[in-house]
Amino acid sequence: MKYIPLTARILFSIIFLMAPLGHFSQQSINYAASNGVPLTSFLVPASGVLAFLGALSILLGYKAKVGAWLIIAFLLPVTFMMHRFWAVDNPMMKQMQMVMFTKNLALMGGALFIAYFGAGPLSLDARGKEV
Repeated sequence: MKYIPLTARILFSIIFLMAPLGHFSQQSINYAASNGVPLTSFLVPASGVLAFLGALSILLGYKAKVGAWLIIAFLLPVTFMMHRFWAVDNPMMKQMQMVMFTKNLALMGGALFIAYFGAGPLSLDARGKEV
């Protein structure tokens, strides 16, 4: 059973470890600008760094509660600025944005769980503690 939290941390972190590279592309910066995000040249790459650091923290189980708050700080503005399904007219795009919006809500739920309970066993946070 002690492997379950480790497995969960790995699965949870994967999306945030893979996606940040795209945050440095001009295409991502332009897309964010088209959604009304201000200061995109700075905020989009910074959000990629934020997500990566949060995910790395959770993955390793080092200061995982802080890492979870970094993920939440990343997800809140991204969810409500980039996935505004209620403002999309095209039915297919509306559905895609709704899926992305609800996925991000679920990820925020997972991050809140980590923020409350921490990394669990088999983590750097648990070193030296009896489990």
